[in-house]
Amino acid sequence: MNVKKIAFTSSITLRVIAASILGIISGSLVGCTNGSPDGNTATNTDIKPATNTSAETKTATGNTKLRSVGFTVGDLSNPFFVVMGQAVEEEAKRIGGKDVNVSTASSAYDLNQQANQIENLTAANTDIIILNAADKSGIRPIVEKAKLAGRIVIAVDTGAEGGVDATITTNNVQAGEVSCKYIADRLKGKGNVVIVNGPPVDSVVQRVSGCENVLSKYPDIKILSKNQNAGGSRDGGLRVMTDLLTTFPKIDAVFAINDPSGIGAELAAKQAQRQDFFIVGVDGAPEAITAIAAKDSLYAATATQNPRGMAQKAVQVGNDILNGKKPSNPTILIPVKLITKDNVSTEKGW
Repeated sequence: MNVKKIAFTSSITLRVIAASILGIISGSLVGCTNGSPDGNTATNTDIKPATNTSAETKTATGNTKLRSVGFTVGDLSNPFFVVMGQAVEEEAKRIGGKDVNVSTASSAYDLNQQANQIENLTAANTDIIILNAADKSGIRPIVEKAKLAGRIVIAVDTGAEGGVDATITTNNVQAGEVSCKYIADRLKGKGNVVIVNGPPVDSVVQRVSGCENVLSKYPDIKILSKNQNAGGSRDGGLRVMTDLLTTFPKIDAVFAINDPSGIGAELAAKQAQRQDFFIVGVDGAPEAITAIAAKDSLYAATATQNPRGMAQKAVQVGNDILNGKKPSNPTILIPVKLITKDNVSTEKGW
């Protein structure tokens, strides 16, 4: 064969190979490039994975720009969590600018649904996942998976297993303690109490535990019921309290694990024309403040939480970790105070 022809053919072959290699490299670079954030916020919907599903490894350099935050929460029908969602978005955009993508979704306390939300946030290469866990232990596998993929996971309002980077909650044991100390003092250490319980998440369990710790010191106080789950909602409080009023003709005080269920309990009392007890809740919600201030209300007190402050802190801590600054203590407890008729005039709630 002609030598020149061989050389010419080899040259073509080398060019084809080189072009193929360049194409592969270019494709790889495009695949690792982050899509520009669109600034949209999805509220109370399933979180959809973005088109970029690469498992990017983030390297904290001290000046990493916050691009995306995902918040999966227990129940967006609860005003407390609505305020948290708003605060997450506001703080994320304050830190990262108006183009930060913020996604908020309700799990409705469904573990499988929340796991899917976290999986989608992980696949979407979300910088910070803020988690209000539907199940402290059950959420472990998906949190571990998110952490292996390099995501930052911050638990808020209630604890979560699986190696979260930080946990920011109300001091829920303290909330139960101050609420039920008020009950014990007002009853002068004697009477019948019912606990309107809620979802078996860590924060609720701690509140009930704090309450029981205090009431156990008063042998003449009897807890008639403590296991009825009102779901943390007004409708649930109405349902559970209606049943309790039918079951127990003599009730002196009610401890509700949050204000929506406490407001529902008061509505049940009004419907049953019962005025023989008072109600103490947890949250410091505006509707509870209004009820406490009302002259003829059964609502006597609420242990305040700070949903806005917790959410802001979660974003701040997550952003610090993104930039290589881990908190000195990964568990941050926000103290509570009790609002009663004596100081309600100075409180506006959240």
